[in-house]
Amino acid sequence: MTTFLGLEGELSTLAGARVVLLPVPYDATTSFHDGARHAPEAILVASHHIEEYDEELEREILQCGIHVAAPVAPGDDPPEAVVARIAERCTALLEAGKTVITLGGDHTVAVGAGRAHAARFGPLSVLQIDAHADLRAAYDDSPYSHACAMRRLGEAPGVDTIIGVGIRAISAPEVAFLRERDRPVFYAQDLARRRSEAWIEEVVAALGPTVYVSVDVDGLDPSLMAATGTPEPGGLDWWTTLRLLRRVAEARRVVGADLCELRPTPGLHACDVTAARLVYKMIGYFLGE
Repeated sequence: MTTFLGLEGELSTLAGARVVLLPVPYDATTSFHDGARHAPEAILVASHHIEEYDEELEREILQCGIHVAAPVAPGDDPPEAVVARIAERCTALLEAGKTVITLGGDHTVAVGAGRAHAARFGPLSVLQIDAHADLRAAYDDSPYSHACAMRRLGEAPGVDTIIGVGIRAISAPEVAFLRERDRPVFYAQDLARRRSEAWIEEVVAALGPTVYVSVDVDGLDPSLMAATGTPEPGGLDWWTTLRLLRRVAEARRVVGADLCELRPTPGLHACDVTAARLVYKMIGYFLGE
């Protein structure tokens, strides 16, 4: 497994880094096109081709130190066992004082990573950027399908609420689930109709003081992120996504994140770069100066 940005020396070591990227090459629960297991390596390779200096934040974000941990090896274990292993690895890194960003893999990866953060930092709000609600009780006879990720994470002790942004694919039972709990959801179609981005403040207001961010890259529009297993038209654009993430980081304490569901695809290497750049931007926003 390569380093992020090709970083070498002290800043790439576990001891010298404030941020740890935890790769999880797992996609056993995907329901359309698999291949997300190749995403962590693709993101790391693509990161070698992005600039270290961030013109928005006016600094080299990498100076915080970024270490790439050994991947979580899923093997042939059932998804609940993989989730437990992810949580265990995240917990150890959090106890070492690191900020952890988990690289999936399918969105089931977020369940383990989110549980570890909730156990340490809860009560925890989850900001979910996604095309899909992921609130099914089960899918394809599995309660741990990627289509159930936010349902399982929401059941974890310490998770207070989950706020979905960019949602545009949802089932009737998921709508009923949200209404029963009076939980707000920010549908992509509603955001597209708004003439301003005042909704970003509404998202911030719906979140508690401590936040975990879960990014399913299909939350972005396919014109920007075609390389994903379950694309949906009508998603978020790049600049809106960045403004949302930066504002949340300014107003709330963001303690960790994951990025999931990139499906590296020949001819679509721009998507790998987009995912790597988004990881870098999140590090810069969440850690501050």
